[in-house]
Amino acid sequence: MLIVLTGIDGSGKTTAARALVDSARAEGRSALLLCNHAARRRMSLLSERFGWTVAPRVLDFIETGVRLFNVLVNHALARQFDGLVVMDRHLHCQLALRQANGLGRGKLLPWLLEKLPAADLHVHFDADPTVAHARVMARGTDQETVADLRAFRDAYRSLPEYEDFVVVDANGEPGDALAQLNRIITSSASKPPAHLPN
Repeated sequence: MLIVLTGIDGSGKTTAARALVDSARAEGRSALLLCNHAARRRMSLLSERFGWTVAPRVLDFIETGVRLFNVLVNHALARQFDGLVVMDRHLHCQLALRQANGLGRGKLLPWLLEKLPAADLHVHFDADPTVAHARVMARGTDQETVADLRAFRDAYRSLPEYEDFVVVDANGEPGDALAQLNRIITSSASKPPAHLPN
């Protein structure tokens, strides 16, 4: 089973992804966590440290290249793994970042989304930008503004793919979001397979 988790920074998706995989392993099931990062946090820290101002298109070019590499490698790993695979982030994250920065969708990422194996579940962690911002500041590893997080959240919601996401309320404690995620997985697993016409 392949599960993809998305959401703005500070929504708790990475925490939930780790907890989900740890829980499955504790129960004796095979589980794999794969992270599709884009080096965005590292680029942000380097820019702040050295006073760099990187143009949005240049930043997007770098982030897209890193994320594409991770997604393709991780899908190859997922195909070889027999068990639960949880992907933290995916190409949708880059599409949302592009939208938030006023850039177009382009052709490559939407094309790849059609060609890559679809997730059995795509769960989106939806958090209020002010809540997410407080969490980002508390971890102290990167910088975000409420305005940027709000634009990022709006961009996710504007994606044509968003209507196919299963949305989790990520404003509460980490355990609350994880409980919702587990209920979604249980519900999905209990559904009969779709009938294929003859």
